[in-house]
Amino acid sequence: MTATVPTSSSVSAPPAPSAPPPQSAPPPQSASPAPPPSGRLSRGGQRLVLAGMVALCSLGAFESLAVSTAMPTVAVELDGLRYYTLAFAVAFATSVVGMLTAGRWCDRSGPAPAMWTGVALFVVGLLVAGTATGMGALVAGRAVQGVGNGLFGVALYVLVARVFATERHATVFSAFAAAWVVPAIVGPGLAGLVVDHVGWRWVFLGAAVLTVPAALLMRPGLTAAHEDRPVAATRPDDAGAPDTGAPDTAVPDAAGGQPAAPPLHALRLALAVLRAGRGLPAVVSVRALVSAAFVGSEVLLPLLLVHERHLSPGGAGLILTVGALGWSGASWVRGRDLLHLGHASYVRLGGSLLTLGMIGAAVLVLPDVPAWVGMAFWVLSGSGMGLVYPTLSVLTLELAAPHEQGSASSALQVADAVAAAVASTATGALLWTLHDVVGLPAYAAVLGLTGLLAIATVLLADRTRLVED
Repeated sequence: MTATVPTSSSVSAPPAPSAPPPQSAPPPQSASPAPPPSGRLSRGGQRLVLAGMVALCSLGAFESLAVSTAMPTVAVELDGLRYYTLAFAVAFATSVVGMLTAGRWCDRSGPAPAMWTGVALFVVGLLVAGTATGMGALVAGRAVQGVGNGLFGVALYVLVARVFATERHATVFSAFAAAWVVPAIVGPGLAGLVVDHVGWRWVFLGAAVLTVPAALLMRPGLTAAHEDRPVAATRPDDAGAPDTGAPDTAVPDAAGGQPAAPPLHALRLALAVLRAGRGLPAVVSVRALVSAAFVGSEVLLPLLLVHERHLSPGGAGLILTVGALGWSGASWVRGRDLLHLGHASYVRLGGSLLTLGMIGAAVLVLPDVPAWVGMAFWVLSGSGMGLVYPTLSVLTLELAAPHEQGSASSALQVADAVAAAVASTATGALLWTLHDVVGLPAYAAVLGLTGLLAIATVLLADRTRLVED
């Protein structure tokens, strides 16, 4: 789930490896002008819709953390340890499909169709995963769940724009971010109790049951948004031809010069991101690197603690809790600029903390080192992410032209999800390749490699500025 305040004081919610990481980027911009908030929805109706939104965000947060806690037990019971990280990667990858589909769909038809379809797919995916008798079925359920997550995640943003007045947007997105706090504290521990006393299947099935009433609370807002959706906009240069929602045939190039054809523009942007070109391309590159580093490490930590250190699922889940709390605390510090640093300095500091946390977490491979030592180091990694994520979101808004802020925000989110999918797949494959040869130290080797990705963010921090100071 993604839910944060799209302003310079935004606080991004901590992600978990079982779902696309929550974004601190602003909501995607619609191709058509945003309509005014619905006049058909009373204040009471808005409160009801907001309650449903926050409940859905909280369920998404709990599901992410709970699945991460339960997955080591699931993988062992379904004889699928070697496919452990694939269960995370597939959800990241398919969420991109949902995000890209939902943007155009919401522009054409409003948020309701994408929301209901997304919620339905999310619930179906949870049911498939919760009743799986093999790792293949569980991975398939996670794939369906990811598409649904991507669909309703985007639809939530559009619903906010259609139902709530502009001056209330910050309050709504703050509520989204706050929805992660309680799940971060109690989610892993509660999931551990469910796994130990009821069974891991209820981590999935319970979330499916609770998702439906949360979604139904949003029905008044979705109905109002559907009734008030705007007529297709008209381009000034189209002689009155309606905008069908298809992309323009030309877009401005990255330097703000003459418009370029979409394929050429996409190629230029992709090449700029790959070489971490100064400015916005470097911001997207750093976002991909920190996402890959953090997710590539965090997906393995509960497995290490349960499978190798023989902690209970609830005990192992504490590492997710402390990381999430470190993320939230650092986001609060960053949102209020308590350190009085420039954007690049926040990225550099966050990348350094992320690196130190990964190196410190590697001590978990030493049997004589208490598990709490590695968990304490992981707070640093979470704190680093809490400094970097909001900063990259602010830079995206500052560096993108106003008419390109939606595209830039989408690029940030897609880069995040794709990097997480690739990293979780790659770290899992590397872990089991090395584990067959060296055993437990394989975890330290993988954490070291993800630490190198974090170091790269430190080295690229200055390139997130257009000009050097």
